[in-house]
Amino acid sequence: MAPRIQNGHLSVEVKPFGATLTSVRSEKTGREFLWQGNPEIWNGQSPILFPIIGRLLEDTCFIDGRPYSIIRHGLARHRAFELAGQTETSVAFLQESDAETRKSYPFDYRLLVRFALSGNRLTVTHTVENPNDREMYFSIGAHPAFNCALGDRLSFEVPETLDSLRIDANSLLTDRRDRILTNSRTLPLTAHLFDRDALIFEGVQSKFVTLQRQDGVQIRFHFGDAPYLAVWAKPAAPFVCLEPWYGVNDGYAPVADFSEKRGIVKLPAVETFAFSWDAAFTEG
Repeated sequence: MAPRIQNGHLSVEVKPFGATLTSVRSEKTGREFLWQGNPEIWNGQSPILFPIIGRLLEDTCFIDGRPYSIIRHGLARHRAFELAGQTETSVAFLQESDAETRKSYPFDYRLLVRFALSGNRLTVTHTVENPNDREMYFSIGAHPAFNCALGDRLSFEVPETLDSLRIDANSLLTDRRDRILTNSRTLPLTAHLFDRDALIFEGVQSKFVTLQRQDGVQIRFHFGDAPYLAVWAKPAAPFVCLEPWYGVNDGYAPVADFSEKRGIVKLPAVETFAFSWDAAFTEG
């Protein structure tokens, strides 16, 4: 059973497998804000991306001269986490490296994910601990999907001029860039917005974006200092994923070593890295 936390405003459920957020519900109205994973459209809900984001070229990277195969979006989402602590309004899960993870990713790691409620706000904090006696390299990101409808819109904190990096049918970065916003805050969610897959933005000036729904619901999503923000859905699907990324897909140019991968996080020995996203839910 997925552990539940609640505070009179929100009720949140998280399942230990993948530390996957499975429900964010209003305690006042019973309204569900999180996509419920319809397998006919997309069966995901909120996967955690670690230690890569997107896909590696030929699904392979080189670390210290040795090849390692890491599946798309990494291994964390396909493995169980252990319950690491729970109160009425917070819950934390821990995943640690083992002999199996080291077959595809040779670094030891501790990945702690904490979910906490305060008023109408959910904060999710991801902490990576490096127990190795050397620098470790990884990418990490979030992928929560929120219910919405065509005609809803995203509104950035400040006006943005943004080009989207583009991936192709192989989930690899291409040289293509598409202008999505020009000195504008508003991005309408249209039937064809995601025909070319995810929008991947680099250099966003805003610290948050608000999903403004036609039914009066607003979800203000803070992504902080993440160097990439991806926005994705299946074309015309009734959800949108807001994804802060510390890293990005490979392109077609081979990378000699994982440490040189675009957007990679370099974490010194016995240090920690943390990032959070939070979402505030308001009903009209």
